Amino acid sequence: MRNLSAVTEFILLGIPHTEGLETMLLVLFLSFYIFTLMGNLLILLAIVSSARLHTPMYFFLCKLSIFDIFFPFVSSPKMLCYLSGNSRAISYAGCTSQLFFYHFLGCTECFLYTVMAYDRFVAICHPLHYTLIMSHRACIILAMGTSFFACIQATFLTTLTFQLPYCGPNEVDYYFCDIPVMLKLACADTSALEMVGFISVGLMPLSCFLLILTSYSCIICSILQIHSAEGRRRAFSTCSAHLTAILLSFIPVVLIYLQPTPNPWLNATVQILNNLVTPMLNPLIYSLRNKEVKYSLRKVLQPVAFLPGR
Repeated sequence: MRNLSAVTEFILLGIPHTEGLETMLLVLFLSFYIFTLMGNLLILLAIVSSARLHTPMYFFLCKLSIFDIFFPFVSSPKMLCYLSGNSRAISYAGCTSQLFFYHFLGCTECFLYTVMAYDRFVAICHPLHYTLIMSHRACIILAMGTSFFACIQATFLTTLTFQLPYCGPNEVDYYFCDIPVMLKLACADTSALEMVGFISVGLMPLSCFLLILTSYSCIICSILQIHSAEGRRRAFSTCSAHLTAILLSFIPVVLIYLQPTPNPWLNATVQILNNLVTPMLNPLIYSLRNKEVKYSLRKVLQPVAFLPGR
């Protein structure tokens, strides 16, 4: 007979097909997180310390860097813990928290990319009204709105997942608690909830992507009308960094949640890239092609380079 006692903890089985690679993965993922932390802290320091960067675009980039620091922190500590040989067990509350904060931070970033695209649209297509439209008050409202609506989305998805009874097997065939793997463990029919979750998870990024696509279609049309070659180059340079970051963020969502037949190994690989590699690459994407950020970073790092004994 099936054990019908309520589950109080789950066992994370880890990344599929990586048995015997724990030490290598530990070093690799720890390196990723350290570089993510350092890169995003440097971006924050560069923006905060330079008055030239106190503009709406860098205000939103600042918030993105903060969320890029916390996003890997949802799944990385527990993953690094069991890769180093410690317990794979996670409490019911811990599992719920992982799922909530993963979707809260992910949705916030998704909304934030949309707001950043709107900011570029106003700056390039309506430059004379930019300071009026993207006022300090408007930026605060937009920044708070991204987190507010992300919280609603994450609460809905978490409630949808954990309202189900979990009374049988407690082995999560993944490296953290996410919706598809948790639904497999539920002691109830999940077909209707899977459909609702599929629509909810798919609709939000799709809506954001369409808004971003609309913004950039208008931006490209405006850029092509700029007569100065230098002006076109600068506009494309600013927008290309944002578009690269958007593609790195949205493609994994499509591959993980919208594929017809889930592949556990592919999902884990893509999700690790999304959780650890994308937050690490964002500081590089936004600084390498941005002269103002590079100049500010040089000013921040110069005193360090000339410290006594260096």
